[in-house]
Amino acid sequence: MITLSNLKPFEGARKNKKRVGRGTGSGHGKTACKGHKGQKARTGGNIEPGFIGGQMPLYRQLPKRGFKNPFKQIYGVLNVKDINKAGLEIIDLKTAKENGLVKKRYNFLKILGDGEINKSVTIYAHAASQSAIDKIANAGGNLQLIQAKQG
Repeated sequence: MITLSNLKPFEGARKNKKRVGRGTGSGHGKTACKGHKGQKARTGGNIEPGFIGGQMPLYRQLPKRGFKNPFKQIYGVLNVKDINKAGLEIIDLKTAKENGLVKKRYNFLKILGDGEINKSVTIYAHAASQSAIDKIANAGGNLQLIQAKQG
């Protein structure tokens, strides 16, 4: 019978710790698994990633290209046909993320006019195409544009 007093791990589940620098009889002796001499054998002899022995590193040889705009606003796109399928009465960015209509990485919501809509829906979005605005209005819905915050 197994009790807390006689529990032990399965055979081979736990390995013995590698005891380095305990003499030649340990199986890790003499150079203590560090090879012979050289920078990596010394204490504090760390080499940072990308170091190529004093040569100009590759990341500094390659030219920089382009420009990353820190204020870029990436919109999650939601088509009118997807709104029709969703079966929601009120849609904003939070509900769109919760229902899988828009991926979670987006901070802004844009409504596009692909497809048809045939029910009244209230939508809060940061941007919308003119065709989407017209289709939602014709279906008796309400589209309110929210001011996108910069930053």
